[in-house]
Amino acid sequence: MKFTLSWLKDHLDTDASLGEIVERLTSIGLEVEAVDDKASLKPFVIAKVLTAEKHPDADKLRVLSVDIGDGKPVQVVCGAPNARAGLIGAFAAPGTYVPGIDVTLSVGKIRGVESHGMMCSERELELSDEHNGIIDLPADAPIGTPFATYAKLDDPLIEINLTPNHPEATGVYGIARDLAASGLGTLKTGAVEPVAGKGACPVKVTIEAPELCPGFALRLVRGVKNGHSPKWLQQRLIAIGLRPINALVDITNYLTFDRGRPLHVYDLKKVAGNLVVRRALEGEKVLALNEREYTLTPEMCVIADDSGADSIAGVMGGEHTGSDENTTDVLIESALWDPITTARTGRTLGIITDARYRFERGVDPEFMVPGLELATRMVLDFCGGEPTEIDVTGYAGHTPKIVSFPISEVKRLTGIEVPKAEALDILTRLGFKPLGNGDVIDVEVPSWRPDVDGKADLVEEVMRIHGVDNILPQPLGAHDAVNGKILTTLQIRTRAARRALAVRGMMEAVTWSFIPAKHAELFGGGQNELKLANPIAADMSDMRPSLLPGLLAAAQRNADRGFGDVALFEVSGTYEGDTPEKQRRVAAGIRRGTAKLEGSGRSWSGNAGPVGVFDAKADAIAALEACGAPVDKLQIETGAPSWYHPGRSGVIKLGPKTVLGTFGEFHPKTLEVLDVSGPLCGFEVFVDAIPEPKAKPTRTKPKLELSAFQAVKRDFAFVVDKAVEAGTLTRAALSADKKLITGVSVFDIFEGASLGEGKKSIAIEVSIQPVEKTLTDEDFEALAGRIVDNVKKQTGGALRG
Repeated sequence: MKFTLSWLKDHLDTDASLGEIVERLTSIGLEVEAVDDKASLKPFVIAKVLTAEKHPDADKLRVLSVDIGDGKPVQVVCGAPNARAGLIGAFAAPGTYVPGIDVTLSVGKIRGVESHGMMCSERELELSDEHNGIIDLPADAPIGTPFATYAKLDDPLIEINLTPNHPEATGVYGIARDLAASGLGTLKTGAVEPVAGKGACPVKVTIEAPELCPGFALRLVRGVKNGHSPKWLQQRLIAIGLRPINALVDITNYLTFDRGRPLHVYDLKKVAGNLVVRRALEGEKVLALNEREYTLTPEMCVIADDSGADSIAGVMGGEHTGSDENTTDVLIESALWDPITTARTGRTLGIITDARYRFERGVDPEFMVPGLELATRMVLDFCGGEPTEIDVTGYAGHTPKIVSFPISEVKRLTGIEVPKAEALDILTRLGFKPLGNGDVIDVEVPSWRPDVDGKADLVEEVMRIHGVDNILPQPLGAHDAVNGKILTTLQIRTRAARRALAVRGMMEAVTWSFIPAKHAELFGGGQNELKLANPIAADMSDMRPSLLPGLLAAAQRNADRGFGDVALFEVSGTYEGDTPEKQRRVAAGIRRGTAKLEGSGRSWSGNAGPVGVFDAKADAIAALEACGAPVDKLQIETGAPSWYHPGRSGVIKLGPKTVLGTFGEFHPKTLEVLDVSGPLCGFEVFVDAIPEPKAKPTRTKPKLELSAFQAVKRDFAFVVDKAVEAGTLTRAALSADKKLITGVSVFDIFEGASLGEGKKSIAIEVSIQPVEKTLTDEDFEALAGRIVDNVKKQTGGALRG
């Protein structure tokens, strides 16, 4: 948003300097991005041509003697056709930077004649595109004075960076209101006197899509003479980077920036019948004012007449109904448009306009009619004509929002005490209306602040005017203990999982959170709530339900480039739904080819074997152990998700319900859908599912207790049904005596006809560590009996004879 200092002072009565205004704007949340104090125009002075002689070696050049006001005429070579004795114009001395031609002048020779500067045209000073001659000023122009001051071009330009929550500051009047509320001057009245109309507007408006257009105001002005707008208006438009076109268009552009009220004008002769506000037809085309044709969809809103769509509502008008120098009867439109539809339309079509910028943020509905009245007054002043009455369609009036405002929220949210009277006074100066007098005040929100919805918004309004500089810096609070925990448990586990997997020779990858729909569905996703409304690419349409698709695709890209033995991991988020609790923190990894922990590739001593299920299991257990999971209590079961091989995969559980992870080799159909090949295994560990550790009374490590007695190992072989898992049997043996038995491992599995049909033998090694005394034969027999009984009870197995 750009504006000049004099423009601001049209609405703000203040003696503040430019520096004070700039500082105050930033302090109240309207951050100043740039200030142009017009210093570049200061070197140009008003000068008079004393003589103009023909150049001795060039027919189109003249040698001028120029009086610049110091009594010492200078010689200038000039090629302008209007250069003559007695002309008064703008002179640039050597050393002056001329912005229009991007040149810094020096003393030079032109066809053998020295030239000490130049007489400038309007284009060379960036005043207009006129370059047919040098500037020709009236005879009473004061010689030797700065040209910028005389031409009122020394008006500083201010540019502010608007955040989306300040639609009121898209107009200079709204900026002046905020500055006045901050105490920097007095706001001048912005009241608009109605213009009396004669007769009804002959063009009627029908709104077929009221959800897209809450209101539409229209007025006809007959007998206008559309020429150039006044010089002051042109200068303001040029200052903010707009090109003056004609009086009617310049008026609408001016009011867009002056009051934040976009308008549009139609040439009545080019409008066929009445106007209709409706949704665009599928494939309907509009030739816009930028002379580009756009193809529309039914999600967009248009203003149409009997011949079709005239303009894209809220974004840009149409070319064939626009006004020009031949316009004599003009329709002036002031309407309200749905912000979401306007933003979506502009984004879809790739159109960025000043009107869209304001409508998508929300314009003041109560200024719809006054804005039309103000535009009418300017049209009458600049172009003449006779207006009709205003025809308003669809507008049901504005119902102000009421926000409950506990005064104590200012202290709670900002840490600073603002007296109640001051807080309410600030809100009143900003246009809010406090209702009541208790500790909780109902506040009526003005029509020009659609962004204010809750009490936090009101606190922000109070604080930006009160001054965030009044919030004193506070030191960070000290922790209770020297080694107090700073990171959250999830942050600690995330870092620990990354470190553990990197130590195992895996490389960290960062993959997209968006994956193709068919990949999402393959890994348990694809729900409607996880589809992106505006994906950046067709193959990035769904939020990922798993990290594995991205890692598998990354491994294949490496393989395609000759790096087939890769081990990748990622610790990041996956998505099971569109609510916060459905986002999970997952550590996942894949190994491809021969990328085992002990090494990969070919060797004279024996080639490495392909990766398999147990490599993935080891990685998963390592990640869980690093995160603090009780690995000695984990259970490995079948029933892994469908993207794993059913016979070469597993589920890691802690108890019957808590699933901590999955691992295995991938199903061939999964790899086929992903277009991935090669020996592949992988795992996923749910970091956020690991139970919180119990709080310890002290951080001191427990003392090391070593037994003085010899450890003993005993072997057992049990015959069980084939369906019995080895893990179930080892847990049964381990639970026979948790004090003496320190470990159980499987060292043999045998199946044969001698065992019986449907049977298998599982041989285990039980590690026994006496603690209090050396065990006797009777003690060992009793312990063995408990082991056999436990296994029989939990698995139905019998000791092999």
